[in-house]
Amino acid sequence: MPSHTFSNIFSRSKSVFSKLNHKRSSKQYLTPSSSTVSTCSSMNDLFDQNNITSNSSQLLKRGNNYLFGINGYSLSEPLAVAYFKKATKLANYQAQGILGFCYEFGIGIETNFVLSEYHYLLAAKHNDGLSIARLAFLRKYGRPNVKIDRTEAEEWSERIRNQPNAIQWIIDAALIHLHPAAQYTLGVCYHDGIAVEKDENTAFRWYKSSADQGNARGQGILGYCYGEGFGVQKDEVEAMRWYRLAAKQNETVAIYNIGYCYEDGIGVKKDLFEAVKWYTISAEQGNAFAQNSLGYCYEDGIGVEQDFKLATYWYKKSAEQGYPWAECNLGYCYQNGIGMEKDDTKGAYYYKKAALQGHARAQHNLGFCCQNGIGVTKDEKEAVKWYRRSAERGNIFAYHSLGYCYQNGIGVDVNEQEAVFWYFLSAEENHAPGQLSLGYCYRNGIGVPKNEQEAVKWFKRSAEHGNALAQNSLGFCFEEGIGLEKDTTRAVYWYQKSAKQNNPWAQCNLGFCYANGIGVEKDDTKAVIWYRRAAAQNHARALDKLGLHTQEGLGTEKDLVSAFELFKKAAESDHIAAQFHLGNCYEKGLGCELDLTLATRWFERAALAGCRNSHERLRLLIVRECLLSPGTTTSSNINEEDLIYGGLIIGHSAPAA
Repeated sequence: MPSHTFSNIFSRSKSVFSKLNHKRSSKQYLTPSSSTVSTCSSMNDLFDQNNITSNSSQLLKRGNNYLFGINGYSLSEPLAVAYFKKATKLANYQAQGILGFCYEFGIGIETNFVLSEYHYLLAAKHNDGLSIARLAFLRKYGRPNVKIDRTEAEEWSERIRNQPNAIQWIIDAALIHLHPAAQYTLGVCYHDGIAVEKDENTAFRWYKSSADQGNARGQGILGYCYGEGFGVQKDEVEAMRWYRLAAKQNETVAIYNIGYCYEDGIGVKKDLFEAVKWYTISAEQGNAFAQNSLGYCYEDGIGVEQDFKLATYWYKKSAEQGYPWAECNLGYCYQNGIGMEKDDTKGAYYYKKAALQGHARAQHNLGFCCQNGIGVTKDEKEAVKWYRRSAERGNIFAYHSLGYCYQNGIGVDVNEQEAVFWYFLSAEENHAPGQLSLGYCYRNGIGVPKNEQEAVKWFKRSAEHGNALAQNSLGFCFEEGIGLEKDTTRAVYWYQKSAKQNNPWAQCNLGFCYANGIGVEKDDTKAVIWYRRAAAQNHARALDKLGLHTQEGLGTEKDLVSAFELFKKAAESDHIAAQFHLGNCYEKGLGCELDLTLATRWFERAALAGCRNSHERLRLLIVRECLLSPGTTTSSNINEEDLIYGGLIIGHSAPAA
């Protein structure tokens, strides 16, 4: 379900919500009046003392002075917060944005992401650049009780795109005042291209400056940089060192990333149990990424005993925070009844929530739901829309689904060349179904000139990736010498590979090989075993073949009634050979009552489908009926030409294909 690549670590590394524990000098400075500021018994005493009651700009300036310890003021984060609050009450929206910043990073006040979001939203409505920049971050990566919404994140980012003046307070705080939280935040701006052009080297330098001052979030993201080689040479051991430093300060994304590293053996020896331990610590502190990963561990039994209910519990926790991977995973659980009652409607609902945030896999899954009417009204054009959106984000499943739609005219006009284009994109990304479909196109000349050698090439690539259908197709090519030299031993090899994956076509083909000694020693008992496995999946050809063995007692006990039932089941699935064999049973009373009317009906169905044997038997039955029917004078006066002329039989049938 979740895709764990190091390109995702940044997302996880930036989903941080630990309290900032930076240290600054407590050196005292002179006030403008050349006298020291004495300790006051309360904040109100301080305001009264300095006679600042209504000028919000002065309050903002005084807050910045205390925040950075500048202009002769001693550094005091609590006093800074007090001034920002008073300025905010006077509708100073820049002060309100900075107040949100203080709540987010725990500067002079306890960390509170809900209040941080609250102040950012109010200030952003009045175009405060700091607030807009932080909302672009929060909506993309989330925080406890602050929902992720990546569509909204893009909207916030777009409002200040290429407007560095919008984040001037962050720039000044980082560059002039060397504030570690601001340095980290400026690094994020360069990392994500918020108000400035993306620049990974500059982002790294600001992250490093923040981390070197002991800022937990700076340390955590610096670990990402070393792990990914972002702005610095890749060094997974160094990445773990920084993650651990941040984790010691209870930085939850760093804690999560330690779990991720243990899961994949990045910078440490792989240890799934240790991974789950770290995921759990982070998840219990509300980290959405960790909650999703912990759910995945419980779903697949990775480092912990498999428990579908706990898997969905953690997926829900993460999805409630808007994390699109969790929404997609939760949709999958609802759709397939994993850890909860199956509910296609809720499955499609969660797919759509994730899809609207640009989650490529959810977009594809939602398209599939629309195509097949699963949990939503069937709408093939809507399906193609979501497949396109997913494909635009590089989803290889969507490439293949679009190819299928163009090949079969689902939601679009049939366009075989366009189908091949999408199949090729999927195949080039080593998507086994795409490779198989491309092979079929080359084999049958669909959208490309027929080329059996090229078909075999793609069948082989898909088969080597474990695709059961491709393994069967490759086996058939070896059996018949299509696109390569005939080799029945290799044919059996690939049939066995596919049959072991429970592919009924391969099971039937393997049974046929055993029945006829193709590539293996003839063995009717083994043939029956494989025919039965395929027949259990209602494979019509296998039902017919098993019927023949049962009728003749080859590799199994002879049983005419069972053989008749097998032929009947296959014939009703429009298997031509079975229709002939069923007609034969009715004609001769094999396992059933003799019934020439039903025999004629089944021979006719098979004959119309091109079965030559059925055509001949039908001809004989009609002649027999005509010769023996009441009122017929002599048989010598009626011949085949008379029957054809009289419309009783219809000419000659071509051999079956």
